[in-house]
Amino acid sequence: MSQQGSAGNILAALASVFWPGLGQLLQGRIFIAIIFFCVTVVGYFFWALIVPFIIAALFHLWSVIDAAKFKPTSQL
Repeated sequence: MSQQGSAGNILAALASVFWPGLGQLLQGRIFIAIIFFCVTVVGYFFWALIVPFIIAALFHLWSVIDAAKFKPTSQL
């Protein structure tokens, strides 16, 4: 079972740096991966409007931190 700071979480965080939501997808969290990807890409698409770009950048950062701090629930 992977713990916080494990190699799996580090790999997921690095993947999210390059592609928002990819780390969550590697961890098997499909819905949240789609949300992070869509919000970030749409925000970056409207980069000239400043506010969507800032929101996208915050979501991108949140995506990386979320992938790094993920703890799977224990299943018995």
